[in-house]
Amino acid sequence: MNDAEVLMNPNDLVQFLKKSPEYFTKDDIIRFCEENAIEMVNFHYAAADGKLKTLNFVISSKEYLDTILSDGERVDGSNIFPFIEAGSSDLYVIPRYATAFVDPFAETPTLGILCSYYDNTGKPLASAPEYILTQAAAAFRKNTGMDFKCLGELEYYVICDQDDFYPGRDQKGYHESAPFCKFEEMRVEAMRLIARAGGKIKYGHSEVGCFTKDGLYYEQHEIEFLPVDPRLAVEELILAKWILRNLGNQYGVTVSYAPKITVGKAGSGMHFHMMAEKNGKNVMIKDGVLSDIAKRMIAGILDVGDAVTAFGNTIPTSYLRLVPHQEAPTYICWGDRNRSVVVRVPLGWTGSSDMAAEANFDLKRKADKICKQTFEYRVADGSADLYETVAALIMGAMHGLEMNNALELADKLYASGNIFDPAYKDFLATLDQLPTCCDESADVLDAKRALFERDGIFPAGVIDSQIKKLKAYGDKGLSDSLLGNEEKFAELVDKYVHVA
Repeated sequence: MNDAEVLMNPNDLVQFLKKSPEYFTKDDIIRFCEENAIEMVNFHYAAADGKLKTLNFVISSKEYLDTILSDGERVDGSNIFPFIEAGSSDLYVIPRYATAFVDPFAETPTLGILCSYYDNTGKPLASAPEYILTQAAAAFRKNTGMDFKCLGELEYYVICDQDDFYPGRDQKGYHESAPFCKFEEMRVEAMRLIARAGGKIKYGHSEVGCFTKDGLYYEQHEIEFLPVDPRLAVEELILAKWILRNLGNQYGVTVSYAPKITVGKAGSGMHFHMMAEKNGKNVMIKDGVLSDIAKRMIAGILDVGDAVTAFGNTIPTSYLRLVPHQEAPTYICWGDRNRSVVVRVPLGWTGSSDMAAEANFDLKRKADKICKQTFEYRVADGSADLYETVAALIMGAMHGLEMNNALELADKLYASGNIFDPAYKDFLATLDQLPTCCDESADVLDAKRALFERDGIFPAGVIDSQIKKLKAYGDKGLSDSLLGNEEKFAELVDKYVHVA
C-alpha cells in the first residue's frame, strides 16, 4: 500500500500501521493497542440469527493480550447454532487480525475483531456459515480458474414519531435530499463509521419508501458497497447493520431491515451484485457486450434461484415483498435494467464514450477504463442468512459454468421488457414462479440440495436444519389469509421488525 492509499484510507489501523488489512499480524495488533491506549478487546462473530455477537476482554497485560490473540476463546456453540447439541457444544472463536477496527461506540478505548469458529479438534467448523462461504469461494476458484467477487445493497427503514416539518412525499423518497430526507445525516455518519471499520462503500442514498402511518414516519435508505472477496462482502454488511442499529439507538429511532413494513409500500431487499475476475480482470464483458461467462453464471443462478430463497428469504414476511408490480421479482427470468426479474444486468458503462470528457469540455483521462459490469440477484432480503446466501449464489454460478445447456437456458429465460406488459403474456406463461412462502422454499431446497452439498461445501446437517427452520413457520397459504386483514398483517410485520 503506497502513501497515497494510506492517506485516503479511513481505517484507523491502516493509518497507524501503514499497511493493508490483509497484512496485519498479531504483533501489529499488539503494537496498535499499546500505542493507542486500547483498554479492551471485543471478539465479534455472527450466530444463526444473523446478528453480531460480542465477547469482551479487559487487557490486563501484554501477555494476556498475546494469549487471546493467539488462542482465541471458548464459546457455547449450542446457543449460537441450532444444529449443535448441548452435550458437545464447546467451540473456539479465533480472531482474524485483518478485521480489526476501533469500536466507534465504546466509551472505553476498544478494539473490535471478527472471529472464525473452530471445533474441538482445532479444525475450522465445517458447518459454520463463514466456513461454508470460504469453501464455496475456494471451490469456484479451483474449478473455474476465476475469482468470484460480489457486493451487497443494504436497504433499511428508519422509523420515528411523525413530524410534519418538511414532510417527505409518499413513495417518492428516491435520492431525496435534506431537509425532505430527514435521516441523511445519520446515513452519512453510518457510512463514515462503516468505512473506518474496513467496509468498502460505493455510495449511499435515500430510497423510494417514504410514508406516514398511525403517527409514525417511515423513511427508507440504501448503502451500496464495492465488489470484494465474498467473505468481506458479507462481513461488511453484518458490521454495517450493527453500526446502523447502534446509531439508531443514539438517535432515538428504530432501524429495521425487515423485508416488508406495511401493505402497498416499498419493501427492503438485500440485492447482491456479482462478477468474476480472471487474473484481476473483470470477465463479464467481451467485445463490448455481456460475455458467455456472465450468461452461463446467470443461467446457473436462475436454475437454483428458487432454492436460494431458503437462505435469502427466511421469514414469512419475506414472501409478502415478492409480489408483482412492487419492483420485486416473482418469476424466474433475467433482463437488462429490468427490476421485476430475478437477475438484472444493470448499466455497466459498456456502450458509452468518455462521458466525463464530454461533460467537462474534453477533459483528458486514461483511455483504458476499468470494467464495472456486474449482474444482480434481486430476490434476497434483510432476513437472509448472509454467508449461506452468497455461498449458494456461488454454487449456482459455478453450476452454470458447468451446464452444457447454460447458454440456451439463458436465452430462453431472457426478458427483453416488462414481463407484466400484455405483450409478454405468452412469455410469462412459460416461466416458473419463485416460492410463495417458507414452506415452499424448504421443499425446493430439499429437491435441489445435492447441488449445494457437492464437495461437502454445505454439510447435510446444515441443509436439514434450514429446512426444519422454514417448515416450522407453517406459513403455507399465509399471503391469501392476510388479504384485506391489515391488523393481522401489522402484527406479523411487528413480530419480525428486528430480523437479522
